[in-house]
Amino acid sequence: MTVVSEESEQISILDEFIETRNRTLNLVKNLEKDDYVVQTAPYMSPPKWHLGHVSWLYEVILSKITDNYEFYSKKYSEYLNSYYQQFGKPHDKDKRGIISRPTVDEIIQYYHIINKRVSDFLEKNSADDKVKNLFIMGLNHECQHQELLVYDLQHLLADAYQPIQKNIPKNSTHVTKESIKIDGGLYTMGYSGHEFCYDIELPEHQVYLNDFKIDSVPVSNGDYIKFIEDGGYQNFKLWLSDGWEKVKENNWTAPMYWLHEEGEWKTHDFLGKRKINPNEPVCHVSFYEADAYCRWAGKRLPTEAEWEKAACWDENKQRKTLFPWGNEKPTEDHANLLESYIWNTTEIGSFELGKSHYGCYQMIGDVWEWTSSEFVGYPGFKSGFDEYNDKWFTNQKVLRGGSFGTPKMSIRASYRNFFRLDERWLFSGFRCAQDI
Repeated sequence: MTVVSEESEQISILDEFIETRNRTLNLVKNLEKDDYVVQTAPYMSPPKWHLGHVSWLYEVILSKITDNYEFYSKKYSEYLNSYYQQFGKPHDKDKRGIISRPTVDEIIQYYHIINKRVSDFLEKNSADDKVKNLFIMGLNHECQHQELLVYDLQHLLADAYQPIQKNIPKNSTHVTKESIKIDGGLYTMGYSGHEFCYDIELPEHQVYLNDFKIDSVPVSNGDYIKFIEDGGYQNFKLWLSDGWEKVKENNWTAPMYWLHEEGEWKTHDFLGKRKINPNEPVCHVSFYEADAYCRWAGKRLPTEAEWEKAACWDENKQRKTLFPWGNEKPTEDHANLLESYIWNTTEIGSFELGKSHYGCYQMIGDVWEWTSSEFVGYPGFKSGFDEYNDKWFTNQKVLRGGSFGTPKMSIRASYRNFFRLDERWLFSGFRCAQDI
């Protein structure tokens, strides 16, 4: 057993803090000042707000572990509070883009001031479990906002965004789509590791599954085009009632960012305006669209328990792993995550080393995958963070697996993301399941 000294543990948290903060700054490094302040839709936030909010949350942490902590600015706190009622009335999300003060320069200055406050604290104080857990939660919270910032940058700028690093994806392996049989029975669901996880990934608990099949790959653009061309968006019989209302209300005819020009489907994203690649996973679809496609295909969405077993269970060794490929942390050979810097999904069949023990590809990275499960607490759930996750236990569906915008330090197969059923600007796709 390796003994980690308190001093080295402190250095580790400080190193992770510096690395995380630098990654956030790198995402906005090549923005023009005008880019920082624009809010292009009620559901996205200006880059300026993201920079300020992740800094403000570290002030929240410092206030919980420091006697008589004084926030940098009451005005800043009022603007940067997202939904924490304990710190006053949050600013309206859909009006974050109409605030000109604090200015971009002031927010960047604030970012660096909070960096120094946190660094000074970590260098001068020993961390008990409470302090360590709070800061690790803060780092993971910043990772969540890095991904949200990537969503927002695509919505704001598309190919006008110039990242500081852009890599070419590796060639994919040609794979034949198949439905993989997963035996049912009792399965122990939830996080089984010994590092950080969110409270909503706990406690581990047993669920009973019937035998089922799950597709070895996510639904591709080519698959989804067949659904569109077969009248999928015109056939109310395929849709949940609320979903059909969203189709009519928003005039949905295809995934977000898709357009039909000169007889072919195109998209406009980080890679520019381009012809749809039929071999990429479909992205930017809502739960309603995923559910309708599954009905059209004669299948269904997996439950999150089914998804997790297909992703984590090693039938031969009769054990669960933290990732589809095992317990080692993700690398660029396993999955397409933020640090891959591809800025797009990779083709179906990519990452042979990342497939699950059952043979499912791309269950980590590329696109978050919708499940049919409601976002609620597990049996025996205990809240670990005030006003963080459990206040959203209604009207949301669980997604699993991460996307090409997810930082690698914050993903694992037990991670539960959640969004409302009609949201599409996230990097969301799905794979199908079916009963046996």
